[in-house]
Amino acid sequence: MSDGQGTKAPWLPPRWFIRTAWSVHRGLYRVTGSRVGLWRPRENRWGTLRLTTIGRRTGQQRGVIIAYFEDGPNLVGVAMNGWGEGAPAWWLNLQARPDASVEMVDGRRLVRGRAATGDERSRLWPRWSEADKNFDAHATRRSSETTVVVLEPRSDGDSPTPGQRPNAR
Repeated sequence: MSDGQGTKAPWLPPRWFIRTAWSVHRGLYRVTGSRVGLWRPRENRWGTLRLTTIGRRTGQQRGVIIAYFEDGPNLVGVAMNGWGEGAPAWWLNLQARPDASVEMVDGRRLVRGRAATGDERSRLWPRWSEADKNFDAHATRRSSETTVVVLEPRSDGDSPTPGQRPNAR
């Protein structure tokens, strides 16, 4: 596949391999009681967190481990679906129900997800490129723009934690 400039896009493993690696990562996280599988970002290197959303169709909690970096109090990820087409389910869930929670090495946080747009997206995108030299080339594999997702902190009083129902009024 070409990047539009006549150069070959960097190699990616087959889709089945990517999905298997994700499953192994989640399994290690689960089997070790969350002691393995999450790490903090470092300079020019992303970290991983566990995002818990509410399924847009099922209403059930759904957990996924995603890459992120910090931008002030916000956590920033990309809805890349392993560079395959379409949006990942976790991003579709966040669009339907933006309130979520994240588990990180240093504890749990309540967040609200949204897409970065305009100048904010233009500022955040290059940080991913700094962390992965093939990031831009991989992004050209997709027919649509890859969403930069901002997870903003929220307090307990903003809305229910995933899995909890709002108080009846």
